[in-house]
Amino acid sequence: MSDFSNKTILITGGTGSFGHHFVNRILNKHKPKKLIIYSRDELKQYDMQQRFNAPCMRYFIGDVRDKSRLITATTEVDIIVHAAALKQVPAAEYNPQECIKTNIDGAQNVIDASIANDVPKVIALSTDKAANPVNLYGATKLASDKLFVAANNISGAQGTRFSVVRYGNVVGSRGSVVPFFRQKLADGCSALPVTHPEMTRFWITLEQGVKFVESSFKRMQGGEIFVPKIPSVRILDLVEAVSGKRDHEIVGIRPGEKIHEMMVPEETSHHSIEFTDHFVIKPPITFFDSQINYLENKLGEIGRPVEPGFEYESGTNSHFLSVEELRELNEKIL
Repeated sequence: MSDFSNKTILITGGTGSFGHHFVNRILNKHKPKKLIIYSRDELKQYDMQQRFNAPCMRYFIGDVRDKSRLITATTEVDIIVHAAALKQVPAAEYNPQECIKTNIDGAQNVIDASIANDVPKVIALSTDKAANPVNLYGATKLASDKLFVAANNISGAQGTRFSVVRYGNVVGSRGSVVPFFRQKLADGCSALPVTHPEMTRFWITLEQGVKFVESSFKRMQGGEIFVPKIPSVRILDLVEAVSGKRDHEIVGIRPGEKIHEMMVPEETSHHSIEFTDHFVIKPPITFFDSQINYLENKLGEIGRPVEPGFEYESGTNSHFLSVEELRELNEKIL
């Protein structure tokens, strides 16, 4: 029996792009006891019910800012994927307190509800923007990451295990750049807007992201930040892949935007581990059990410490997608 079969699973922010793909995979590959979508938008839940109406599905209206509602929703839950967040960088810069309420206070509410109900496993979804953040969104997600890692101390040796999954831009997700570019072309735009010609980003598909989260639940011991090995893209290569030419208009870097993104900062190299297809950033603090061996995960995979000074950045990544690879991927996904 898999880790997800006959289990009650809850996804915060479950009506988003990740939630749709995660639910689809769980229903096709496993036999969950219950699959709970927890989110605040009733229309999105209604729309999602038209696609996913299996007997195990449950739809709970609620906000992660509401701890009492979370405690009710997480009763007898076995697995939580915390995907709810305010994610738009410019919106966070202009509405900082709202971002803090959801991304930080909401994270603590999920932790408190999980511990109150003895939920065995929780994974929070993070972002490359949380590594050496320069914008408020990244800063709030860094704070959220720290909360989830440290929560293993609060839950104790036999309590809830918390881990984090951090990855980069998701191909085709709502608000991402490829649908934006395509809409611009459909509107007759001849030169796509680019904030900086040297910009690079990590690139992952929703399917890859969902599979990585699934595998991380099986690997986790508690306290890890899991980082997948994924390719990077150059923004002008992406422009060519989408439009067939490299014509673009430089519009300037947006508030809080980086030229390159980071997933494993150099400052964490002394407690980072490399595995075949991913990295693990170990917790910098000592937990209830100082004997946890993060060099070997729950699947028996063996890692090795990275070299001192190692960093995993989109601009220096060893794997970049070519224009043709980007074109094929975008056509397949979108």
